Amino acid sequence: MRSRSNSGVRLDYYYRHVTKIILDFQSPTTGLLPASKNQTHAWVRDNVYGIIGVWGLALAYRKQADLDEDKAKAYELEQRVVKLMRGLLMCMMKQAPKLEAFKKSQTKGNCLHAKYDMFTGDTVVGDNDWGHLQIDATSLYIIMLAQMTASGLQIIFTIDEVDFIQNLVFYIENAYRIPDYGIWERGDKCNHGLPELNASSIGMAKAALEAINELDLFGARGGAASVIHCKSDKIAQCAAILHSMLPRESTSKEIDAGLLGIISFPGFACDDESLCSITRTQIIDKLQGRYGCCRFLRDGYKTVKEDPTRLYYEPAELKVFENIECEWPLFWCYLILDGIFRGNKEQVDEYSEALDEIMVRLDDGTRVVPEFYYVPADKVDLEYKNPHSQDRLPGGKTQPMWTNSLHILSSLLREGFIAPGEVDPLNRRIATEPKPDLVVQVCLLAEDVEIVHRMAEHGIEVEHISAVEPIRVYHARVLSYLNSRLGVNDKMGLSGNVSSDHGLLSTSKLYTLHGHTMAFVPQFLDQHQFYLALDNDLLADICKSDLAYLRYNWRELGRPTITVTITSNMIDHGGFLQPAMLNVINKMKNGYINGVQVTLGKMSEFINTSCIKKLSFLETTTAGQRVDISDITSYLHSILSPAGPKSFLPAVKQVFSEESFSLPATEAPSKIEKEQKRKRRSSVHGIISRTRSIDVDNLSQESHVAIEKQNVATGRRSKTEFSPATTMPPIVEKHLPRTSTPNLLEGVSRFKRSASLLTFIQAVEESKEYLAKTPPRAILRTTDPAEENAAAQVIIPSERRRSWTEGPLSPRHEKKPTPLGVPQRKISGSFHLLTDMAGSSGGIASMTKTPSWVEDKELIGMYKDVEIEDLLKQLTEVTSLRDQADIVHYLYAVKGLEWDTKIGGKTGVTVKYLIEELYYKSAQFKVWSLVRHTAGILGKQVEQLAHALTDLLVRQKQVSVGLPPEPREKTITAPLPPREITKIIREACGDDKSSAVLTQEILVYLAMFIRTEPKLFHEMLRLRVGLIIQVMTTELARTINCPAGEAYEHLMTLSPYELKDLLYHILSSKEFGVSPTSNASALMERQLSIVSHRKSKVFGVDELQQQVSGLSSRGSSKPGSRATSRRMTLSEVILDDENADDYEDRAGQWLRRRRLDGALNRAPSDFYTKVWKVLERCQGLSIDGHLLSQNLTREMTPHEFKFALRVESVLNLIPQPEYRQLMVEALMVLSLVVENDWLKNLGGTIRVDRLVIDANEIFLVDQGLCEGDATLCCTSKEPNFYRPYPLRCGGIAGVCLHFYDSAPSGRYGTMGYLAKSVAQTLNFYNEFQKDAEVDCRVS
Repeated sequence: MRSRSNSGVRLDYYYRHVTKIILDFQSPTTGLLPASKNQTHAWVRDNVYGIIGVWGLALAYRKQADLDEDKAKAYELEQRVVKLMRGLLMCMMKQAPKLEAFKKSQTKGNCLHAKYDMFTGDTVVGDNDWGHLQIDATSLYIIMLAQMTASGLQIIFTIDEVDFIQNLVFYIENAYRIPDYGIWERGDKCNHGLPELNASSIGMAKAALEAINELDLFGARGGAASVIHCKSDKIAQCAAILHSMLPRESTSKEIDAGLLGIISFPGFACDDESLCSITRTQIIDKLQGRYGCCRFLRDGYKTVKEDPTRLYYEPAELKVFENIECEWPLFWCYLILDGIFRGNKEQVDEYSEALDEIMVRLDDGTRVVPEFYYVPADKVDLEYKNPHSQDRLPGGKTQPMWTNSLHILSSLLREGFIAPGEVDPLNRRIATEPKPDLVVQVCLLAEDVEIVHRMAEHGIEVEHISAVEPIRVYHARVLSYLNSRLGVNDKMGLSGNVSSDHGLLSTSKLYTLHGHTMAFVPQFLDQHQFYLALDNDLLADICKSDLAYLRYNWRELGRPTITVTITSNMIDHGGFLQPAMLNVINKMKNGYINGVQVTLGKMSEFINTSCIKKLSFLETTTAGQRVDISDITSYLHSILSPAGPKSFLPAVKQVFSEESFSLPATEAPSKIEKEQKRKRRSSVHGIISRTRSIDVDNLSQESHVAIEKQNVATGRRSKTEFSPATTMPPIVEKHLPRTSTPNLLEGVSRFKRSASLLTFIQAVEESKEYLAKTPPRAILRTTDPAEENAAAQVIIPSERRRSWTEGPLSPRHEKKPTPLGVPQRKISGSFHLLTDMAGSSGGIASMTKTPSWVEDKELIGMYKDVEIEDLLKQLTEVTSLRDQADIVHYLYAVKGLEWDTKIGGKTGVTVKYLIEELYYKSAQFKVWSLVRHTAGILGKQVEQLAHALTDLLVRQKQVSVGLPPEPREKTITAPLPPREITKIIREACGDDKSSAVLTQEILVYLAMFIRTEPKLFHEMLRLRVGLIIQVMTTELARTINCPAGEAYEHLMTLSPYELKDLLYHILSSKEFGVSPTSNASALMERQLSIVSHRKSKVFGVDELQQQVSGLSSRGSSKPGSRATSRRMTLSEVILDDENADDYEDRAGQWLRRRRLDGALNRAPSDFYTKVWKVLERCQGLSIDGHLLSQNLTREMTPHEFKFALRVESVLNLIPQPEYRQLMVEALMVLSLVVENDWLKNLGGTIRVDRLVIDANEIFLVDQGLCEGDATLCCTSKEPNFYRPYPLRCGGIAGVCLHFYDSAPSGRYGTMGYLAKSVAQTLNFYNEFQKDAEVDCRVS
């Protein structure tokens, strides 16, 4: 303990210092602080930071006060703090209408202002004249309000002010999805007024919600009405997004020194110590200089190169600011505070000494920290050449309050006048401390007594829902209803909580109201809404993932309690609990599930250990807030609909019918009646199947024509594409050895090189014979009409045509060939795609529609002879669910939803009513294809659709719905309201109602995966739902050996869980099989079950990255040494062929892998950074005719997310996924040239597609020399060999299919040929001897 004299003297020094640089400028009326001496504007953020030093000194005087004079100074300083905080509160309360509007719109035009007049508290600029939307500033105010209140200051005086603060909480709680202008008020670093999603804003909002949650703003004198409540799920959401973004600040800023306030004082928002360390290290490594830290890379603010006459920068101008950014001592103050709170004395001493050296003296001798240091104009060139070598000059404000306030606080802490716990009374600094293991309590309740007995037969003890009284159990929607009263204040026009979201964290607490205890069922178990909750397998899976979610996100006192209701829907037709739920419950009984400790018991046993919250705000006498139990009962009656609509259709006896629309057995139908029945059935039977489309033709006819014209104008050879369905001639296939592998390419690869050409000629001769017998539809079109009669022309019988995903045709397909006689046509100016009459083509990038697909508007013309009266009569007789659905859909297409059918002589039985009845019936019998179809017609949407989409977007993933090309494919880049999302999906999917609902499902599942397994989405910047559905369909077709149209029907019949499981296998690159579902009853739809298969190796982008990274590491063994990279020569770019035999048995794997990776937009790790480095050394990269200019490197930094999006947008313009992946591989090979410093300058614009074409040509030469597989289609040892287009093998863009199916590595790997192509294109002879033998195999 210091002596009184020393402490008093030192504190008096700080008092004089604070008075001179801060308090002398405080407004006597509002208590606000100006930005500088000559400014009258008061910024919210600057004011809060500016008063923190005063608050710290007040705490020091309160602690050290021995004399009345010291106590007086402590009181004065405290009241100065209170006056400023209340001044800011009054400014914001004047804008209560804007706060109310922002809660609903979340647009920048309705946000609170960022600065006010320091004397009047009024606004000083217009709504659109400044970047006002700064969530971090409002959040910082809430954090310090909470900390100061907890320290004993009385800042909030009335209940009206409490209500306003509660609404401020609602204002910031959605920060994780609201782009704002950030801590520097600029948004995008070009300062063009474009807001961004900023990690600093999300982190500060998360910290504010945690700090003020359950805090009584009246302090020790408060009560139930003055407590602030925050939603735990919103906090968890902010935390998840923050962790996914760090150490990146935003799309345009790869790192920002402002994040120091997030990972340390005052935010302490990140509870992952390793992530905090990574962020801190990157800030120091990338931004620190001799005088402080830059705010962010290429920050032009106040540099001598900045044009002061304009606010914005030109994109290419940002390169000018590199290495001369101003350095701010402010961030050393943050690092000192960080060291103090972490107990790192070495860090504190280092930065304290550095800060002491750069402080300046004012005219009166006061030492202050300047705002920043800049490079003078005469030293800019020297600084460019040698960064951090030149002396800088202080600039900006001479005594910035923000910086000096934090310096004073750090000095008081460092000298021991106050302790870290005194400026952090809420103990936020211990956020990174390890948490104890969590135990989740699960209570099982049965909805009726019969279920209690059924569960007892399984050895599981459950209580009836009425047996837990006096505890009342409600749906999650009731909790939303109760919380809607929170923060309501009619005097200020505040509606309180407008969000109805209540996630698992909220429903895992118990609540008390008027002495009653309430428990809430999780939202995913609410079966009164979307049909996903009707799938017990999915519920069991969600239950397991939610337990893991609780484990990582629970931060409350007490244990979480999950209330699970066992309903009749979970009991199968045999009266037993369905296996999925039984398996989960048994695991709970054992005490562990997915690594989470679980205890199963009665509700009464959990009362003492549960987390219990009081809904005290509902017990007040404030108008509009008080709620009684009777109000809850009334609300339940208003929202809970009956189990389903009254039935007007006959009882369902079967799902499928062999004799559709059969008459009653008592009637003996006449010949006329039989004929009428046959006509009726042929006209409407299967009508629903005709409304489903998997038309994913990536290029419209117009785009084909445009590209062809461009090719002609530029002299480029037209890219060719051939449907993968025509992989090999069937006659040639007959001469290939039969294998057990379901992929045709394996048979091709095993066509022995020693086989004579006579075998192939014999196959061609047989093709000629087949030509004379085959209708025009089966003839393969070529580019040149003269080619059609060539001897080598490949003929493919239409009944034997298969997509690349299909295996050998089953006997069923061979016995029932597809009817012929419909001629195929070729779109003029196209890539020579083989198309049907609908103009669609096959393959991953382009598949045909289902054969019978038509739009609803065509149905009227197709079925004009159908009598509505006859259909209505049949509708009252048929017992097949499918037939009922077909008839009702026809009525919907012809008459509309509101047409009154008057079935049974009753009015009001509209088509919509019948569709609702079908929806409930199909849900009851688990006929998922009909469930999806009827849900689409009724316009049903997933309750969490907007939430799911937001989960994807805020994790920096763009989302597109529908199928390429644009404008049919709709891209979503910002969170949207549910109705708008549904509208976009409907526009993208057209009349295919099932596809629209399926898109919603996929979005929900993608959001589930990105929350629980974010690694699945690594290096996937855009999630294209249409292509994902396409991939799922083709993979299903490959697995079950059926056409794509049939596979799409199978996809629609999958249960929600099986669909989710299939999606998981696609995203994780895991092999899967298909088996019939085991629990389907006689009435249920014939469904499939997804079964995992083990795979020894992972192929695709991951393998490619391992090979390239292994190569790079050998080339630069000594970090930091330029010379070491030169040690690696092209002859070292090799891979042993020890695994060559392994690849021979995997024919078709690499083609499939490239198609999957391309459709999923996967790229290797650090791919975009590598492309940036390549682009820096050339004038541009041309990718399939689209240019990436070198100017992008002048605007964006290597790790900038915006650059990655720009590259991805160009790659997404390539419609063929396998061709896209070859482009990625070519760019990776180019990056090796840069990484190993083989060439200093790569020259002009590099055509990446030309590299791929040249690599293919080199590959074909080798194939001809060694008589490889490609001699069957694209090459020959004969010098006069003419390669036909389209390629016989089905390769697209002029690239042989066997090249697509080659592994990246090995003697005949694609990257080896790409390396040779790169060496040839970049003229490596200038770098190496011309006669040098260079082996360009790439590992």
